[in-house]
Amino acid sequence: MTKKLYLFVFMFFALFANAQETEMADTFRSEGKIYIVITVLGIVFTCIIGVLIFLERKLSRLEKEIKEKN
Repeated sequence: MTKKLYLFVFMFFALFANAQETEMADTFRSEGKIYIVITVLGIVFTCIIGVLIFLERKLSRLEKEIKEKN
């Protein structure tokens, strides 16, 4: 039941996503601001990946310490 509901919701959103105009993207592209948007997105994704790597290393170290204590 829930899988069918999720499928319906995703199809509903996909329908509206295809129907949207890309005026803002065209405006950014024509004014050269699209490169700023892409740069900011790249920085955000790089920071997220950095935080995830940091947390993974810290978690691995803590798991190793717990295993050594036992």
